Amino acid sequence: MSAIMDILPSLLPLFSILGAIAIGAASPGPSFVLVARTAIAGSRAAGIAAAFGMGLGGMTFASLALLGLVTLLMQVGWLYLALKLIGGAYLLYLAFLIWRGATQPLRMETPQAEAGRGVLRAFFIGLATQLSNPKTAVVYASIFAALLPADPPLWMTLLLPPLLFAVEFCWYCIVAVAFSAPRPRAAYLRSKRWIDRLAGGVMGLLGARLIFEGARG
Repeated sequence: MSAIMDILPSLLPLFSILGAIAIGAASPGPSFVLVARTAIAGSRAAGIAAAFGMGLGGMTFASLALLGLVTLLMQVGWLYLALKLIGGAYLLYLAFLIWRGATQPLRMETPQAEAGRGVLRAFFIGLATQLSNPKTAVVYASIFAALLPADPPLWMTLLLPPLLFAVEFCWYCIVAVAFSAPRPRAAYLRSKRWIDRLAGGVMGLLGARLIFEGARG
C-alpha cells in the first residue's frame, strides 16, 4: 500500500505529459498527411505500418530528450540548422513525389506485395517523416522541462518512451483505420488528382517552412 502511495504523486505529471503529447500528435502536420494518404491510397496494413514508424520516431525523440541530447543539439547551432534543412528537403521530396503521382493511375498492390515490400516501405517512410522534423525533439524537451519532476523516479524515466510510443502509434492507427474504410477510399479514387495535389501542396509548404525557419535561425 505504501508503495502505491509513493507512486501516486508521480502519476499526475506522467498523465499530463501523455495528454500534452496526445494533443500534439492529433494536430495536423506532415505525419497526419502521410498516414492518411498511405492508408487511403495503399491499404490499411500500410497505414498501420506507417503509424508504427511514427510511433518509433516519437519514442526516439522522447529518449533523446530524456537523455539530455536535445539540449546539446540546441547548443550546437550548425547541427540543429543542418537537421532542419535536411528534414525540410526530405518533406519537399515527398511533396514532389505525391504531386507527380497525382495524374498517374493508382496501382493496387497484390496481397503478397502488400504483406512485404509495400508495408515495409510505408514503415520506413513513416519513420523518416517523423524524424525529419527536429522541432519535434524540442517540443518533447519543452514538455518534459515543464511537466517532468526535477528528479523523476527511475520507473518513470524508463516508462515514458514506450508510453509515448503507444500514444503516437495509437493515434495514427486510428487515422489509418478511418481513412482506409471503403467510403474514404472510394472518394479518393474519384478525386485522386486533386487530393494528391492538396496533400503534396501541404507537405511542400511544411517542408518549405522548416527550411525557412532553419535559414532564418
